[in-house]
Amino acid sequence: MEPNSLIQHIEKLVTLTEEAKAELLSLVQVKKLRKKDVLIYEGDISYYSNFVDTGLLRLFAVDKTGVEHVIQFAPPGWWVGDMGSILKQQAGRLYIDALENSTVFQLRWSSMQELYTKHPIFETYFRVLAENSLAAYQSRLLNHLSMPARDRYAAFCQLYPSLIDQLPQKQIASYIGVTPEFFSKMMSQPALKK
Repeated sequence: MEPNSLIQHIEKLVTLTEEAKAELLSLVQVKKLRKKDVLIYEGDISYYSNFVDTGLLRLFAVDKTGVEHVIQFAPPGWWVGDMGSILKQQAGRLYIDALENSTVFQLRWSSMQELYTKHPIFETYFRVLAENSLAAYQSRLLNHLSMPARDRYAAFCQLYPSLIDQLPQKQIASYIGVTPEFFSKMMSQPALKK
């Protein structure tokens, strides 16, 4: 399988030479996941960044009481990984699982470093992604600290419009930081009905 979607995604931000494309393709590994498969467990050391080609992944943590806290949904065209574990090469605190059958293209962290040296354009691409990700996480943190649940749900809808009808309510509730019961009650209010 050739990861054309990955090349197309990268070329939205930077222009790749044929040599750079070939080098990338030689380093990418394809991973197929079935719904509910776990790609990364808490405690694992993560070696890969994962680009979602098809399907839907979820990055989440589980607290001491067993409650799941969704950090990110990763639909097609998104990258996902436990960055703390990848960067520090230590046991991670997060899980990644498949919410539906999925195909991911995995790029080993050490291979990314090689790409940066041989083809600096990849460093530019991943820097832009990191900057965008940092801005998005800061915005999400600010939303959680300062916005009521209704507004956090509106922000979720703006960020993930294709997932509104695709995800179970308990997943959305976890992402916006409320209980499923509170979310259900909130959604029953006329202003939020579809």
